[in-house]
Amino acid sequence: MSEYDDNIEFDFFEDETGEAPATDEQPRRRRPSSGQQPPPPRRPSEHQGGIPPTARLVGLIAFGILIIVLLVLWVQSCSGSSKKTSFKNYFADVQRLALDSNRLGQNFADALTTPGIKAAALASQLDGYATQQQRDVEQAANLKTPSDLRVPHQSVVDSLRFRVSGLNGLALALRNGAGSTQVQDTAVKLATQAQRLVTSDVLWRDNFRARAIAEMQRQGITGLAPPSSRFLGAQGVDSPSYWVQILQRLNTNTTGNNGSSGGAIGTKLVGVTWLPAGKPLSTTTENTIVAGTDLAFDVTVQNSGDTQLVQINVTLTIQQPPSPITQTRKIPLINPGESKVLRFSNLGTPNFATSTHLKVDVQAVKNETNPNNNSATYPVIFSLG
Repeated sequence: MSEYDDNIEFDFFEDETGEAPATDEQPRRRRPSSGQQPPPPRRPSEHQGGIPPTARLVGLIAFGILIIVLLVLWVQSCSGSSKKTSFKNYFADVQRLALDSNRLGQNFADALTTPGIKAAALASQLDGYATQQQRDVEQAANLKTPSDLRVPHQSVVDSLRFRVSGLNGLALALRNGAGSTQVQDTAVKLATQAQRLVTSDVLWRDNFRARAIAEMQRQGITGLAPPSSRFLGAQGVDSPSYWVQILQRLNTNTTGNNGSSGGAIGTKLVGVTWLPAGKPLSTTTENTIVAGTDLAFDVTVQNSGDTQLVQINVTLTIQQPPSPITQTRKIPLINPGESKVLRFSNLGTPNFATSTHLKVDVQAVKNETNPNNNSATYPVIFSLG
């Protein structure tokens, strides 16, 4: 074989690229053929830079926890808003019942102080109020109540039931005692029934309203107020002495007014005090009155007779030109020997530096024993101080 032949044989086994043959230290890499994609690059190991997989896992877990916390807070916020809305809607429903019951309580007070009313007529009115109150009981029992207020709400129902029971009991006792000479016994029965009305107010205040407020405080609900309800306006309705006076008036009324058969009857004007100085007015010397924004007059009236009187109008007049200032207040009920104080305020602006008169008139009742002590005139002059 010639030298030329040896060279040909060597060229046949050499790599077409002309690269040196691969060795053990550096494996030979093959060039991809035409149209073939190169292999993807190898991912760097933890030790070749970038975020280690463990750190990425920890970050994902922390992010997931954050999402869960935010979701919980959002759910709690929505739940709190929904809870407040349910409380608000419930209180609105209870408020309607409270207003209606308060109205019936005022009607009850007005009926007790109706001039000339008889026991039987009063009993019929109380029966009617009880029927109306029973409708409120039924509505209260069917109210949609938040689960957290079910226990306090039961006191709303119980309170209204006590009012129904008390009104029915008073009506029955009045009928049975109408015209009876056993006034003290009847008064005790009436006071016993009236205790149910007192209880109803306590239940509403302590067992409903106070507990509802405590529940809202526990849950952090603000901006809402449970409705109030008070059936009785007068004090001492659960006392027999309160009813003795009423029974005597009911049984002795012989006129269409406050008149009665036998005994003295009438009122007396005791005096007038101007405020805020607290000085009594004189009927004989001119009274200098500093007329500030808090100007007011207290008028004291006494029942000078032997019979309970009701619905007595008291009128105060500043007799100034061209238009007098006049205001009227009412005494719902006043017992024999008792004194009541009526406050007259927000009278407007009187004429200054001009002598005038302030007059007070207490309404005379029919068959008034002494009508001459029902009014008085006081010389006055108003100043700015």
